[in-house]
Amino acid sequence: MQDQPASSERCALCGRVLGLRIEYHHVVPKSRGGRETVPVHPICHRAIHGTLSNAELATSHAGMDAVRADPAMARFLDWVADKPPDFHAPTRQRH
Repeated sequence: MQDQPASSERCALCGRVLGLRIEYHHVVPKSRGGRETVPVHPICHRAIHGTLSNAELATSHAGMDAVRADPAMARFLDWVADKPPDFHAPTRQRH
């Protein structure tokens, strides 16, 4: 028997239905005064922080639309689009 997703709520990054594990991403980093959080898959959360610095998330990539528009994030989103809600794989770190 396959586990059912925790809810019909969707990931703020990729738009896929969330699974059993949900993390919350600060749209503006907490270290930069951000308070608003959005639900994301763990793999999506790791991709955000593995691709963009807190400084970028607070300035040039403020907001989820700007994060999705980043070329590296767009490649990740294309790759993860057909994965199941609780899919997990190692994420690359920025250099």
